[in-house]
Order: sequence, then C-alpha cells, then structure tokens
Amino acid sequence: MTALTNVYMTENCERHIPNPAICKWNQSYYFNFYDRQAKLGGFIRFGFMENMGETNGFAIFFMDGKPLFTRINMNLPYTRDRPDGGVTVAGVRLEAIKPLQTCRITIDTEDFGVDLSWDQRFPMGDSIVPGNEDDAIARELAYIHLEGVCDVTGTVRLRTGQTITIKDAGFRDVSCGPRNWAGVQHYRLAWPIFDNGMSCVAVHAITEQGEGYQKILHDGQRWHHIGRVEEVIEYEPDEMGFKHVHWKVWDEDERLWEFTAKPLFRWQFPFDSFVMVEQMMEYRLSDGTVGYGMGEGGFRFPWEGNGN
Repeated sequence: MTALTNVYMTENCERHIPNPAICKWNQSYYFNFYDRQAKLGGFIRFGFMENMGETNGFAIFFMDGKPLFTRINMNLPYTRDRPDGGVTVAGVRLEAIKPLQTCRITIDTEDFGVDLSWDQRFPMGDSIVPGNEDDAIARELAYIHLEGVCDVTGTVRLRTGQTITIKDAGFRDVSCGPRNWAGVQHYRLAWPIFDNGMSCVAVHAITEQGEGYQKILHDGQRWHHIGRVEEVIEYEPDEMGFKHVHWKVWDEDERLWEFTAKPLFRWQFPFDSFVMVEQMMEYRLSDGTVGYGMGEGGFRFPWEGNGN
C-alpha cells in the first residue's frame, strides 16, 4: 500500500472503493452517541465486504440501561451503495450530507423511528499509521481508520408516540482495508468524549501479526499521537463484559491522561467465530471531569482469553 493510495482512500472513503486483490476487503462506517439528559444512546454500523459478496450492519438503541430497538444483520447480500449518495441496509439509512463532516441516519418503522445527525466538531484523525511498530491492526483490520468527535442532534420516536429530542455527543469512524476477524485473538478499547474537550481513541489488540494499537487523542485543540498505553480491565464473571476499566495514555508531549469508567449498557454482536461486546460507559478523568463513550472488547472463538 503506497502513501498515495492511503490518501486516496482517506479523501474518498465515503464513496465506493474496490480492491479485488484482497479477498476480505472491507469498507465500514460506525456511529455511536449518548444523550445524558434522556439517558438514551445507540450503536450503528454499516459494513461492506465486496469480494465476499456480503453486507452487514446493526442498529442498537437503549434508554435507562434497557434496549429500545435492536436490529442485527451480519450476512446480507452485497450492495455497492455508500454514504455518498446514500445507502440503506435492512431499513437503516445512512447519508453523507457534507463529505467527512455531517452524516444523517434515519429509521422509520411503525414502532420506532430515528432521525439523527452526526456533525463533526473538527476534522477526522486517522488512528492507524501503517509501517510503524503498531501496524499489526493495519495488516489484519484496516489500512485507514478515521475518527470523528461529533455533536449528535435529532429525534427518537417510541411506540408510545413519545418523541425524544437528542442533543449531546458521539463518535463516528470510517475504515477501509482488510477485515480479517479470524486474525484477531482479542482487543479492548476506550473511546471517551470528556466535557473539557478531550477525546481519545485507545485500542489494544492481540493479533496473528503480533500486538497492535490504534491510539490518538484530541485535547480540544488538535489531534495528538499517543506514545504509550496502559490499561487494567476488570471483567464481569462471564469474562467478556467490562465491569470497571482504568486507562493511562501518554500523548506525544508526554502528558499523562488517566481515566476510569463504569458501564451503562451492554450488547453483543456476533461475527460467526468472533464476537464484539460493545458497552456505553461513563468515564471520569483523574481530575473528576466526566465523559461518555464506548468501551468494547472483541473475542475470537474457540475461547482464547480476554487479554488479562
């Protein structure tokens, strides 16, 4: 993969990008949010594996720690549609309103409706740097993985007729490259958005290519590379759900950012012999600043452990 190719993927990632040379070539688009006033959040993903002829996706919404709407489709027929121009997967529609700036997701069923926009606070950052010592993830999961911190606004409609206004924050990401879940034994990650403007993408993976990381941090002014990561994960008795987490990350200026978190909601997403356990977390920096965002673990089967 050349630098020019990487730039092309980054600039065009909301469009269709083919690569017939890689069997498990993937483009995917992920969104989450949490509104603390409504205690309502969600996880949404669209995945396209062209050479496998597969489309996958999920849309999970919850309120007060309980599910509101759950739609999971992990092996649907392939579509060439992408966010640029709009794509609908199992009734969940995604449109790039402004390229790499604003995306809209809508769902309209008799019992549940969503009309939400993710509007980025600042330009997206790429959490993968191929060719460095942390590129095991790049070889197995993605060549680019753009991260965006967003203001999330809109409405959620319930069966009761109640319409809930959403106005808070969430992450989105865009990835492009191979997606070989079979090559990943385990990963754990933290994606907090704090009230002081700090947000973080910290991913630690154990893969067939060795251990790898995705790690960037925005301090409210610009994206920083993260030099070092340490994490302690306390699991639930099933050894998959996060009970409590404690992360330490040092940015490129050697500043330490330390935070803990507790779970608010949990859901599992199966990929045949791999599973993602996705949780919305309430985070807290060492100075007491509160934040919200995803905490996630991925596990390969047969069971090989959780990295502890």
